[in-house]
Amino acid sequence: MKYRFFAIPVHASDAAQEELNRFCAKQRLVSVDKQFVQNAEQSYWAFCIGYLDGQEGSKAATKGKIDYREVLNEQDFALFSRLRTLRKELADGEGIPIYAVFTNEQLAALVQRRVQSAAALREIAGVGESRIEKYGDAFLRLLREVFVTVGPTPSESTGEA
Repeated sequence: MKYRFFAIPVHASDAAQEELNRFCAKQRLVSVDKQFVQNAEQSYWAFCIGYLDGQEGSKAATKGKIDYREVLNEQDFALFSRLRTLRKELADGEGIPIYAVFTNEQLAALVQRRVQSAAALREIAGVGESRIEKYGDAFLRLLREVFVTVGPTPSESTGEA
């Protein structure tokens, strides 16, 4: 994974925003972290973008888009959809892209791994402390609610892999 950093000034930010958007549109993003740097008239948003490049990026690109209806069973896909709705609400509330909260791959991993703790969240690729602090409680609350009421999947209850 590689990283690229962007500074988006609060004033006259159009060119910097366009550069960031162009970069994000062309890359396979893994993580996006942002911080507001307050410095009077020179305040800016600082972005750290984690992305796949070279062989990593080409392998990911050859896979194409994943249809999670085919990957997840019906019950898991329903939870995946609820997580996507929560992600959109949080992203819209902050005025950020949805992938800045969690990617589809990360949401699917939350469902498949039956994540119910911050420690388990840390094990998901691309999920760092800032995301856990900002979004962990909301997602964990939903995951725990579903996993407690639904119980184990058929493969978990039979012990099959």
